[in-house]
Amino acid sequence: MREYIVFAIPFFFALIGLELLWARWQGRDLYRLNDSVNDLSCGVLSETLGVFAKTALFAGYLFLYGKMRLFEVPNTAWAWVACFVAVDFVYYWFHRVSHERNALWAAHIVHHSSEEYNLSVALRQGAFQGAFSWVFNLPLALLGFPPVMFLACSSFNTLYQFWIHTRAIGRLGPLEWVMNTPSHHRVHHACNPKYIDRNYAGVFIVWDRMFGSFLEEEEEPAFGITKPLRSWNPVWANLHHWAALFDQARRSPRWRDRLHVFVAAPGWQPDALGGFLAPPEIDRASQEKYDPRPAPGVPAYVLLQFVAVLVFSSVMLFRQNVWSRPTLVASALATVWSLVALGALLDGRRWAWGLEVARVVLLGATAVAVLAPGRTAWAVLAGAAGAGCVAWLIRQRSARGQAAHAQPV
Repeated sequence: MREYIVFAIPFFFALIGLELLWARWQGRDLYRLNDSVNDLSCGVLSETLGVFAKTALFAGYLFLYGKMRLFEVPNTAWAWVACFVAVDFVYYWFHRVSHERNALWAAHIVHHSSEEYNLSVALRQGAFQGAFSWVFNLPLALLGFPPVMFLACSSFNTLYQFWIHTRAIGRLGPLEWVMNTPSHHRVHHACNPKYIDRNYAGVFIVWDRMFGSFLEEEEEPAFGITKPLRSWNPVWANLHHWAALFDQARRSPRWRDRLHVFVAAPGWQPDALGGFLAPPEIDRASQEKYDPRPAPGVPAYVLLQFVAVLVFSSVMLFRQNVWSRPTLVASALATVWSLVALGALLDGRRWAWGLEVARVVLLGATAVAVLAPGRTAWAVLAGAAGAGCVAWLIRQRSARGQAAHAQPV
C-alpha cells in the first residue's frame, strides 16, 4: 500500500503551499528555498530507491505470515483498530532505537538534519531506513495481521505524521494527552540538549508517557542536529554519519571499540578518542544556520530545474509497475544525478557547473532521441530548452570567473 503515500503527494504539496502563504501573511520566516529543495530532494531520493527495495524488504513479513503466523486475524473493524495501534507501538520502538543506536541513527539522521521546521521537513526521509525498520515489523506478521492490513495501517501511520511537522499550530489542549501533535513533535526535532531523544511517538503520545521519553515543549526549540550537515547534497545527507562512524572505527585502537561504535549511542567514543561527546548547548538566538549565497540567478534556475525533476520523479513513481527495469534504473540514475547537481549549485561548489552542463546535455540529447521519431515538435522544444540552459550556465560561469579575477589580490 505504498501507493497511498504516492497518491497523497499532491495533497502534501497543496498543504505546503497553504503553510507558505500563511507564513507570508503572518510575516514569519518558516521556509528557505535552499533548505526546502534539500528536504524534497531527500524525499525524492528515498522514494526513488524505494522503487527497487520495497519487494525485498517486505519478503520477510510475507514469509512469516504465510508459514509461521500464530493466529488467524479476521477482517473486522476491531482487527483493523488493533493493527493500527500495534503498528504505532512497533513504530515507537523502531523510532526510539533509531535514536539510541548509531547504525540506525545513521539511516534516520537525514530526517533531522534540516535546521527549519515546516511541512516540507516531513518529506525529508532517509533512503536506508527501510533496511532496518522491516525487522521491527516481523512480530506483527507472527501475530497474524494480514499483509494488506499491515501495509494500509503503516501507510496511514505515516500519513498522520505529515501534519505535525509545523510551527503554524500551537498547543491543542486535552488532545495532547493522547495524540502526537505539532508541539510534541517540535520537541522531538530540537537540537537543544534538554529536548534531545524525546517524544518518539508516531500517532499516540501515550507510548512516550508510558515509557519515560515524554517532554513538554517549553521555550521554542532550535532545530537540526548537534553537528550540522552544512550541505545541500541529498546523497551526502544519507551518507555523512556513516562516513563519520567508519572514520571513528578506523581511528579506534581496539577491535572491540571499532565494532561497538556502530551499536553504541550517538556521541559515544572510546576513551582513546576522548570519551563521550556531549551535545553543545544551543538556542534559537545563538544558532547559525547554513545558508550559503549562490551566484545571482542560481536559486531561480535551481527551482525551475527542481520542479522538472519533481514532475519526472512523480511520473516514475506512478508508472513504476509499467516501466521496464532498464527504464527505471536509467530514470533513477538521472534523478540522483540531477539532485546532486542542483544541490551543489546551491552550495556554491566549483565543480557544480560542469556537472550541471553535462547533465543538461545528456538529458537533452536523450529526450531529443526518444521524442524525435514521432513527436518532432516536442523534440525541438526539448533541444531548445537544453541549449538555452547550457548557454545560461556557461554565461553565468564565465561571469563568475571574470568577477573573481577582478577582485584585488
